[in-house]
Amino acid sequence: MNIPTLENEIVKLMPLSLENFKNLYAIASEKDLVQYSPSNISTLQTLTQYVKTALANAENNTAIPFIIYDKRKNSYAGSTRYMNIDWYNKVLHIGSTWIGRDFHGTGLNTAMKHLMLDYAFFKMNFEKVEFRIDERNFRSRKAVEKLGAKFEGLLRRNVYLLDGYKRNTCCYGILKEEWMLFKKNS
Repeated sequence: MNIPTLENEIVKLMPLSLENFKNLYAIASEKDLVQYSPSNISTLQTLTQYVKTALANAENNTAIPFIIYDKRKNSYAGSTRYMNIDWYNKVLHIGSTWIGRDFHGTGLNTAMKHLMLDYAFFKMNFEKVEFRIDERNFRSRKAVEKLGAKFEGLLRRNVYLLDGYKRNTCCYGILKEEWMLFKKNS
């Protein structure tokens, strides 16, 4: 799959690769960075496997992984991807997003999500974007709600986390027409 580069004045999303992912190791090893995620990225070995899995999913056309570059700080900031891509039903998830703490609260995540939503709806011609978030991750839940995503339900005890806890997952979604209206009114 040909992975695009998405860019605005704040952020540049480039294809994640085995050549560039090591730029993320210092961020990936931050304590509790992915506390609400089932992904282990805390060592170079686990981060390498994480990237290899993302790239294998890209080869299967079910994911498009990105490395995040903050243009204002001239620094790599984390990773995100389109995932669980359902080409037939025109629905995908934005997820597996992790951003270093130095980038929290800077507007980077919002700028990145705007790029990804625009590309999904207007270039890929998808009809719906979904987000799956740990019920306890109030910061991420508020972030997608600010984008206009609607809470669609709760999947109870559906994902094991690294510490053995089985989380409840909140499902959010944005329809293409909702995103168009949100952009018009913002």
